Amino acid sequence: MPLILRCATSKDAAELADVYLRSRDTLASYAPRAHSEAAVRDWIANVLIPSGGVTVAVIDDRIVGMAAYSLSDDGAWLDQLYVCPRFKRRGVGTALLESVKSQTDGALQLYTFQMNHDAAAFYEQHGFLAVAYSDGSRNEEGCPDVVYCLAR
Repeated sequence: MPLILRCATSKDAAELADVYLRSRDTLASYAPRAHSEAAVRDWIANVLIPSGGVTVAVIDDRIVGMAAYSLSDDGAWLDQLYVCPRFKRRGVGTALLESVKSQTDGALQLYTFQMNHDAAAFYEQHGFLAVAYSDGSRNEEGCPDVVYCLAR
């Protein structure tokens, strides 16, 4: 089935939360979840989706990935990029990243955990450079992180 990218709607909240939680728990299990499942579901439904800038990847009428970005004084930030573990390495993440890049101008930055070697390889493959490292004291999970930047 073809991959379809579209803007997230409020009707996507439950399925989007499932993708986020499954992906986060499977692919970043080393980082403790800072919020309960109920709080994550509430945040996705009432904060993330209404904020705009959320794209979902759909295959066979099922959401298999999501990306969210925001704009700030220092440029665009890729705030979320999650793909169902079953659909990893099938081009879903690349399509979502390209969608965000097409919707933003200038530098695109993101945080990821230093332990997330797959994410680091993915972003580096797409031209991002690590520009700052932190001990994790500024994120909710307390895990060392890295800032990546794509200069355009």
